[in-house]
Order: sequence, then structure tokens, then C-alpha cells
Amino acid sequence: MGSDEARPGLAPGSHGVAGTLFAALYGELTPRPDRVPDTDRDPYGQFHDRALAMGWLDSLWGMNDAGREHPLAAPGSSLVTWFQVGVDSVPGDRPLPVQPFLRCAGDVTARLGALRLQSAQVLLPAQSLDVSARPQHARMPSLSTAAWFDDVRSATPVHVTLDSGQDPVVPAVARRVHRLLAELDQNVFRCESLAERVPAPPPLPDTVWSGPPRHRVTFRGTLSEWSLDAIGWLGGFLADLAAREGAGVPLLLTVTSP
Repeated sequence: MGSDEARPGLAPGSHGVAGTLFAALYGELTPRPDRVPDTDRDPYGQFHDRALAMGWLDSLWGMNDAGREHPLAAPGSSLVTWFQVGVDSVPGDRPLPVQPFLRCAGDVTARLGALRLQSAQVLLPAQSLDVSARPQHARMPSLSTAAWFDDVRSATPVHVTLDSGQDPVVPAVARRVHRLLAELDQNVFRCESLAERVPAPPPLPDTVWSGPPRHRVTFRGTLSEWSLDAIGWLGGFLADLAAREGAGVPLLLTVTSP
């Protein structure tokens, strides 16, 4: 195609997409009493406009899709909203833009109502990270912003699952990742132990990553605060860590407050 027209997963002027960022938010939504009745504004349009206003559209990702219900959602699940964008290769000095992505998703969901978040699933395209461009002393760019969460703490117990789908790479590096979670200079996620846990399947086509979920590891610990901001930082950090340890593949992250 020779057109510069925007299309799913590809921003105008882009030459391709290195990976897909996907988020599904689960919980209880209390509708806003001030929401305009019968508005035709859907999460896709709201997400597009919010990302554009914040300077994230095209610079960090290209629009793909968004919505509330999803045909692949597990029956009876508490899915509230979902969002999908395409990202290009990430510069060596930056983490994946998971934190602004979830900030944008949270802002859109807040236009619908008050969310009591129970769980978040995020597809992390760790293969989009240009690890070869990172010098040895700067292989974890996400660490440079970890102190943002040090000023206020409301520790919340969580289960954090990373799944590499049909690729067995995550279990292969699980012990090293577990050790590094304790050694690296961050207080956002304090890992206590490995655990056995099988999260619900994501409302995500297997073709978007190496699905379905199969090879996973779950860490039990505490998150500094139960927020999409903290989960977004954790997603970027775990993608950095996985890529550093040779697991630069699409990874499904599930963070749940028990």
C-alpha cells in the first residue's frame, strides 16, 4: 500500500509496526451520573482523542481498536474496557510506553464511570525493545522513574503473572527474574515468592502473540499502590527485565489483587 492513511496498528508516516500493546481492565464499574445519555462516543474515539491531546498518538503508538465487550472474553468475566494499539521499535533509552498507555486507558474508562479495578491484563511486546542499542550500564531504562512511587505508599498484595504463550522462554528465565526483582533498585513491586496460578484467558486473538497462554510464571508480592499507573510502570519494567534476560518475545502480563 502506498497510502499514508492511518489503518489498524499503523500510524500515518510509519513504515511498520514492531508489536502490539493490548490491555483489558476487569472489575466493577459504577456509571457516572453526569454522563450524557445516548452519546455515540465509544472507547475507540475517546482513546484516540485523549492520546492525541496528550501527545501520545503517533509519537508512542498508532490506533488499532478499543471497546467494552469483546467476542473473545471469557463468559461471565468482569471485563470493563479493552484497548489495542500498535507500537514501533522503542528507542534504546526508553521503556515500552505501558505507563502512558494504561494512563490513557484509565482516563477513558473514568469517562464511563468509577472503576473498582480487580485485574489488568497487558500484552507486552518486549520484542519491540532495541536491547542491542543499550549500553551495559543502562539496560533497564524503566528504573530511572521508579522513585515516582516512593513518596506515597499504599502497599497492596498482588499476583503478577508473565506468560510467553507457546514459547517456553519465561519458565526458563523465571529464577533469574525472581532474583533480579529483589536486587534491582526499585520499590514499586516487592516480590515475595513464586506461586502457582492460572489467570483467566485474555480476550486476545492468538495470532496477535504466541498464544494461547501456556508457559507462565507467577510472582506473589506487594505493589506500592493499586493503580493503573503502578501497573503500567511494572509492565515497562518487566518488559525491560525480560528483554535483558533473553526473553524478548510478546509477554502477557496479568496483575491481580487477590
